[in-house]
Amino acid sequence: MAEQKFQLYAATASGLEALAGQELRDLGYEVRVDNGRIYFEGDMKDILRANIWLRTADRIKIILKTFKATTFDDIFDTVTAMPWDQWLPMDAKFPVNGRSKNSKLFSVPDIQAVTKKAIVNQMAGAYHRKTRFPETGALFSLEIALNKDEATLTLDTTGDSLFKRGYRQEKGEAPLKENFAAALIMLTNWHTDMPFVDPMCGSGTLPIEAALMARNIAPGLNRHFSCENWHPDNLKISNELKEEAKTKQNDDVFDITGCDIDGSMIDIAKLNANGAGVLHDITFKQIAVKDFKTDKEDGVIIVNPPYGKRMGDQKSVRKLYEQMGQVFKPLTTWSKYILTADLEFENFYGQRATKRRKLYNGALRTDYFQFWATHRKH
Repeated sequence: MAEQKFQLYAATASGLEALAGQELRDLGYEVRVDNGRIYFEGDMKDILRANIWLRTADRIKIILKTFKATTFDDIFDTVTAMPWDQWLPMDAKFPVNGRSKNSKLFSVPDIQAVTKKAIVNQMAGAYHRKTRFPETGALFSLEIALNKDEATLTLDTTGDSLFKRGYRQEKGEAPLKENFAAALIMLTNWHTDMPFVDPMCGSGTLPIEAALMARNIAPGLNRHFSCENWHPDNLKISNELKEEAKTKQNDDVFDITGCDIDGSMIDIAKLNANGAGVLHDITFKQIAVKDFKTDKEDGVIIVNPPYGKRMGDQKSVRKLYEQMGQVFKPLTTWSKYILTADLEFENFYGQRATKRRKLYNGALRTDYFQFWATHRKH
């Protein structure tokens, strides 16, 4: 299984496909980018490398089979004919999730049940077992997704979504997911030799992700993946790749700052930065946006302000947008990038964006307002 080549895809949030596709190309893979998926192929080492290095993806999945399914017999017969015992050990834990879109078979519980029954059927024959399987071992998370009567059966290699880097101690109010924060940074013109500021950093996700990128620290370095437990070889490969990743880190000095009005958030941000191994790469300050000043030039500001979803908050949030506009206006050599679900944002900020990009933060539609530097110092 280690040497075997698989059809794979990296799953991403809508709108981030091109970024994850570029990340995979940078790792040396040929890719095909589709809605929410980047297809590529590789063996177990490639699967682990992608899990360890991808900053913007959610998970890496193996495509086990694609087939036409208009009846439950189609599913049962096709799935029973697959060599499950080559994938699943006797004690494997193998939950089956289902999805269905524009297909004759639309009852997800039935799709799941039939698929599970077919797998058990094949394994019972292969393992000469009459009683139930214990499902106490390693996790093999399966999904059968129907779209226009085509079924795709996949196996998840990741486990907890890749945004769970393992450094977050405590969550602030509705924190940005780590992979979404990484994407927001990649969508800017920031280079690691430029100053980077998040003036409302909350639990520190944006400056931490910037520091991880700047130091070339693999985002998956301090976490585990489902597929590591499938076979002792996999864990060995993973550990080797993580050791190799450590040799690629650099010790340059960067100018990355995170500010927040709330001192307790700054404390949490420092804890998180310490967990990520980048505490010494970031300057944290307790300061309100309206008091923010800098004499540095040619920097990038990224901010994910509160959106004021509750009506009572909207007034104070829009006051904040106004303050941001006033504070950022003199910083003409800086580019500013602001993510908010308030589509009226520009009216309060007091300036039209150079560019807007629609992004989904979870299920929430947001806009990424980009104000590019009007002149450069250097």
